Amino acid sequence: MIDIFYIVYFIWNMFVFFLMGLDKYKAKHHLYRISEATLLGCAALFGGFGGCLGMVCFHHKTKKRKFQILMPLAFVLQLSFYLLVIID
Repeated sequence: MIDIFYIVYFIWNMFVFFLMGLDKYKAKHHLYRISEATLLGCAALFGGFGGCLGMVCFHHKTKKRKFQILMPLAFVLQLSFYLLVIID
């Protein structure tokens, strides 16, 4: 059961990471963008690590205060959940 959680968590975070990269690509090429609500929602649903990593690697949404606060917060809350629930 725990192994499945790790696999799903990894896949979801990779999805969120690539979603951030895709939005950055679309921004550079003036294409239809992915909404901020979608990016933050995906990060809130256990994709905080992928979102933070995407922000850093792609230099995307790094100047937006909303993303500066909510992405790391999502990651810290998910890490806390993991430490309190999954490990115990």
